[in-house]
Amino acid sequence: MIDRAIPDGRRTVRVCGGSRWWRATTGRFVLASAAWLAVSMSFAPAVRAEGAEAIPRDTFGAADMDYQQRAFDKLIGSVKADAVPVGVDPVIWDAFVPADNEMTADRVALGRKLFFDKRLSKDGTVSCATCHDVTRGFTDQRATSEGIGGQIGRRNAPTTLNTVLLETLFLDGRSPSLDHQARLPIINAIEMGFPDGESAVKAIADDADYKAMFQKAYGRDVNYEDIGRAIGAFERTMVFLDSPFRRFVHGDDDAISAEAKEGWRLFNEKARCVSCHHMNLSNPLGTDNRFHNIGVSARHQDFEALARRGLKAMEEDPSEEKLEELALATDMSELGRFMVTKNRSDIGAFRTSILLNIGITAPYMHDGTIETLWDVMDHYNKGGEANLFLDGGMEALALTEEEIDRVVAFLFTLTDDRFAEDNQRQMEAQRAKAQKNRPFRDDELANRRKLAFEDRIAK
Repeated sequence: MIDRAIPDGRRTVRVCGGSRWWRATTGRFVLASAAWLAVSMSFAPAVRAEGAEAIPRDTFGAADMDYQQRAFDKLIGSVKADAVPVGVDPVIWDAFVPADNEMTADRVALGRKLFFDKRLSKDGTVSCATCHDVTRGFTDQRATSEGIGGQIGRRNAPTTLNTVLLETLFLDGRSPSLDHQARLPIINAIEMGFPDGESAVKAIADDADYKAMFQKAYGRDVNYEDIGRAIGAFERTMVFLDSPFRRFVHGDDDAISAEAKEGWRLFNEKARCVSCHHMNLSNPLGTDNRFHNIGVSARHQDFEALARRGLKAMEEDPSEEKLEELALATDMSELGRFMVTKNRSDIGAFRTSILLNIGITAPYMHDGTIETLWDVMDHYNKGGEANLFLDGGMEALALTEEEIDRVVAFLFTLTDDRFAEDNQRQMEAQRAKAQKNRPFRDDELANRRKLAFEDRIAK
């Protein structure tokens, strides 16, 4: 066993990697791992989704904020806002909650109000829930997100589901904590648009409800740092781990189909997904929390030239605000982790995506350029797009069409039961789209009849 540490800003909680912890109160094993939350099964009733035509939406396509809040209540049910998620070991959970932002009902309630409040944008049109829509898998289901004034960013909005379990935030890992991350879109020029935190505070500081809620939650007047803390507290309630696959690994052999079981085998073997998408009882999310160049941006970027431009821009202005601008509003967005570390090996690298609930969070990749899970598999099947910085683990897989179908069937079993109907609709829609168009399919590369560098040599 390897003894590791989980830092949380005030202390270090030590756990033994891969060890089993017996919870006497439930009679269940909880598996602990250094960077991961230990979780045992919990069950929640499925929520019947309403037809898309019945959902009132704004000009961004986001569901009405009041509608979203009602939908959120249905998903959460009677779970207490400040409670440790069912089956999660309290010691491990405590390691993911900062010392200066312990979970309380008052803080969660404040964060919830802020999360759905469009006044946190400069023109009063955008809230956190605009891009992290409860009715759309807590994303906006767009390739890249739209901010104030019709500005379109360069990044796909990741889901806020289970982000409490991530080690770093944003697709390039530029934020060290959920509370820190929650503040930055507010002052990003193309997202919510305030020039600074003080301006955002002024937008809500005269609200009597907010004055009372900030005092009750944090014992202070309205301030920018506590806005982030409160939103972070609310987002920590978005733990959605229950799925057919989790029932399967807990012993219910009938929880997933024979096709999905074969997809699980391929996931761990020939398809090699498990190399980066670690998926086991002690790591429920399906991510290694690391950053990889998988050859998405290489379709249209000269990484070498772009990296030189990025370094020059950061030398001229190394501020956090400048990094925010470059990450969302310029071609340098494609440099990914490199803009944070300046390490050559990180050029074009982005964090491994969470696989839980992936069926309801299309489109995929950091730039939203891949529309279906069949297309995702095609991308990996041919080994990504060749470039000098391609991750060493990327290679053609030679998966057959039947094998791709099986892996995709498995991936759709990773969605929380509370989104079951939406998951089914998405699976049918993606299958229909994939049957008509598979833009990233390449049989010659995928089946290794040709290597990627051959075309370049021929030129």
